[in-house]
Amino acid sequence: MIKRSSKNYINNLLKENPNWNVLDIGCGYTAHERANVICDIQDLSDFYKNKKFIKLENNTLPFKNKEFDFVIASHVIEHVKNVEAFISELERVSNKGYIELPTILNDNLVFENKNEHIWHTEFDDVQKRINISKKLQYLEPVLTVSSSKKFEIIFRQSLVLELYWENSIEFNLKQNNDESIHKISRLVLFRKFISKILRSIFKKN
Repeated sequence: MIKRSSKNYINNLLKENPNWNVLDIGCGYTAHERANVICDIQDLSDFYKNKKFIKLENNTLPFKNKEFDFVIASHVIEHVKNVEAFISELERVSNKGYIELPTILNDNLVFENKNEHIWHTEFDDVQKRINISKKLQYLEPVLTVSSSKKFEIIFRQSLVLELYWENSIEFNLKQNNDESIHKISRLVLFRKFISKILRSIFKKN
């Protein structure tokens, strides 16, 4: 089961269960405060001196089956080459968790996402699953990661997928059918914007 949720709900859930063993994977320098164990491909052991840190060496998470009560994977899946294996590993080490992903709009707006992300992700509310497809760049980015975080304060639901899962993570890895769609040029958009302004000026005159 996987469904839409919110980070606030997850934060409250973790506060209500202080005895849970919590894993945060692929979090970089922004691990959740409730994480007991942190796992990343970077060696961040010096940064997380007061927590247990495990460096990820391969595609298999270095943990026992169902070792954790809760696992957090925030902005990780879009980076992973073998996405099927990674999701299977999340299900193996825990029976519930939180997944946060960028929307396709977010993926196209942010400079850093252009080369770093491999997958687009959408959530199918009817089938209750994540639809995963190869990333396509529809327009040239206009935001940095830091500026996008400010936009998320107001437009979070448009920019971020917040998902809670139990027992299994339903997903569909699909082929792209949008290869014929042309990239949206910023120059073209700017020209249309200027053209619209000029038309409105001439109409007034």
